[in-house]
Amino acid sequence: MDNTQSNSAFSNFVNNKILPPVMKFVNTKPVKALQDGMVYALPFIIIGSVFLILSNIPIPAVAAAMKASGWAAFFNQAYTVTFGIMALWAAVGIAYVYVRNEGYEALPAGLTSMATFLLLQTLNIASPLVGAMGKSGTGITNAAGKTVMSGTAVAANIDKLPHALQGFLTSPVTGVINITWLGGQGMIAAILCGIIVGWAYSAMIRKGWKITLPEQVPSSVANQFTAMIPAGVILIVAMLIYAAFSAFGNTDVLQLIYKLLQTPLQGLSDSFGGAVIIAFLVPFFWFFGVHGGLIMGGITSGILIPNTFDNAALYHAGKLTIAQGAHVVTNEFYNNFINLTGSGITIGLVVFTLVAAHSVQFKTIGKIELVPALFNINEPFLFGLPIVLNPFLAIPFFLTPVIVAASTYLVIRFGIVPPLNGFAAPWTTPAIISGFLIGGWKMAIWQTITLLMSVGIYFPFAKKYDAVLTKQEHDKEVAEAAAGKAEAAK
Repeated sequence: MDNTQSNSAFSNFVNNKILPPVMKFVNTKPVKALQDGMVYALPFIIIGSVFLILSNIPIPAVAAAMKASGWAAFFNQAYTVTFGIMALWAAVGIAYVYVRNEGYEALPAGLTSMATFLLLQTLNIASPLVGAMGKSGTGITNAAGKTVMSGTAVAANIDKLPHALQGFLTSPVTGVINITWLGGQGMIAAILCGIIVGWAYSAMIRKGWKITLPEQVPSSVANQFTAMIPAGVILIVAMLIYAAFSAFGNTDVLQLIYKLLQTPLQGLSDSFGGAVIIAFLVPFFWFFGVHGGLIMGGITSGILIPNTFDNAALYHAGKLTIAQGAHVVTNEFYNNFINLTGSGITIGLVVFTLVAAHSVQFKTIGKIELVPALFNINEPFLFGLPIVLNPFLAIPFFLTPVIVAASTYLVIRFGIVPPLNGFAAPWTTPAIISGFLIGGWKMAIWQTITLLMSVGIYFPFAKKYDAVLTKQEHDKEVAEAAAGKAEAAK
C-alpha cells in the first residue's frame, strides 16, 4: 500500500510539476520549427553519407583503385554538396517551417534565411598554400592522393620568390563561399539564423509591412512583392551586423557563435555524463506517456549532427581516431544505440515473449511487436503491454539505455571499437546492419553485445511481470467460470 501511494505521489509530481514546463518549452514556436525544419536536411545527410562511404571505401585496394580512376573525386563532389552543406539546408528549413506554422507564404522566408546565413560570414578562404607549407603542412598531393612535395619543400620554394609574390600567393582567396561554415561547424549559427529570420519575417508580415498588389495580379507574382519589405529589412540588418563584426572585431558572427556556443555544447554532449543523461531522459519522458524520442531528438539534433559531420570529415581524411579529435557521441550514437530496437532498448522483452512468456497478453503483444522492433519501433510495447507507468518494468526500461550508452561510450573512448564514421544510417535501420554501416564489423559485433545486454537486464523483471499477468488471467478465468456456473444454476 505504501509503495503504491509513493509511486502515485511521484507520478503526480512528475505529471504536475516537471512535464508541464517541459512540454511548454517543447511546443514553443522556435523548438517546433527546429524539430520540423531539421527534417528537410535529412535526405541530403543520408544520401550524402552514401557518397561519403563510396568515396572512402574501407578496403585499401578498392579505395586506391577508386582514387586512381577519379571516381573518388566525383563521389566527394556529391558528398560536399549534400552532407557537406547541411547547415545551409537547416537554415532554410527552420525559417520555412516557422513561417509556414504562422500561416504565411513560407518559401521566401526560407530563401531569406539562406541569404542571411551567407551574408553573415566572411566570403573568403585561406590560400591552399598556407596549409601546405611548413613541417606540419600537408604538402602537395596528386590526384591519387600521393604526396609529391612535402610541406617543408613547398615552404622552401615559396621563400625563394619575391616578397610581393609570396604575399599574393599566401593571401586569402576572396569572393568565394567558405563551405566550412556550411557544414557541421555552422550548424548552431544556422539554427539561430533560421529561428530569428522566421520570427522577424512573420512579425513584419503580421504588422502589415508588405506591398499589396491589386487582385488582378497573379498570386505567384504578388507573393514575391509581399516578401520584399520583410526580406529587405532582414538583409539590411544582417549586412550591418556583418559590417560591425568585420570592422570592430576582425571576425564574423559565424566564427563567434562557433567559439562561444557550438564548441562548448559539442564538448558537453560528447562527454560521458552527456551520453548518460540523454540515455536516461528518453525513457524517462516515455514512461510518463510523453514522446521522449521526439523531445530529446529535437533538443539534441542541433548538437549531435555537427558531431556526426566532424567524424565524417575525419573519416574522409583518413584520420578517424579519438586522438585526432573524433567524437564519441554523435547523432548515430543516439539513434543506433540509445534508441536501438526502440526507446528503452526493449529487444530483451521481445526475446522473453518468444521463449519464456506464459501470459496470453505478453505473448500476443510480443508477436505484434516482433517486426516493428526490427526497425526500432516499440510503441506496441509502450502502450499495449504497457511499459508506460508500469512499475514492474520501470527499472529495466530506464537502466538498459543508460548501461548501453555508458558501455558504448567507454569502448569507443578506449579504442576497443572505432569511433562512428559519420554515415547517417536512418533510425529505422535494423540492428547489426546499422552497426556495420556506422562503424564497420567491430561496431556490428558490439551492437550485438548490446542486444544481449538488453535480454539479460529485462529477463528477470519480465519474468516477474509475466507471473503477475498470468495470475490475473487465471483469476479472471476462474471468476468467469464461476459466474457462468451461477448463471446456469438460475
